Amino acid sequence: MTYAPDYASVVPVPLRWSDMDAYGHVNNVQFLRLLEDARILAFAQWFGRERSVVGEGIIVARHEIEYRAPLLFRIEPIEVAMWITHLGGAAYDVGYEVRDGGHGSTTYALAETTLVGYDFRTEQPRRLEEHDKTQLRRFVGPPVPFRHRAAEKRREASA
Repeated sequence: MTYAPDYASVVPVPLRWSDMDAYGHVNNVQFLRLLEDARILAFAQWFGRERSVVGEGIIVARHEIEYRAPLLFRIEPIEVAMWITHLGGAAYDVGYEVRDGGHGSTTYALAETTLVGYDFRTEQPRRLEEHDKTQLRRFVGPPVPFRHRAAEKRREASA
């Protein structure tokens, strides 16, 4: 089952031998590195290779990860599908599906990161530029289908 929308950006991300833990699978902490690597590749697609959105000022404000299956080391890269789940004035959320290649493949994790435009000179959040918001709107999609959100909806419906 694939959770990402069809128009999500999909990038290959290689695993490193050092990503494994004592249990023989990719350590949960290493997933943050995989997401970061994927995000940098997606930024090149979304904003162009001629500029660095990271260098212009953006910070991570939040991560949420739901692990779905153990990810074992292999030579072939994993795929990370990314889309925008929320777009605000100064911040946006990126949804992720960490998976094998192809539809119907194993999903190892679902995740979401909140990124905030940031002015390092003033040490304050900054509003996103309109041209960046225009680029990001191309990838706006549904919320990440975390299990806890489905459980919350069921509780609300039964109340």
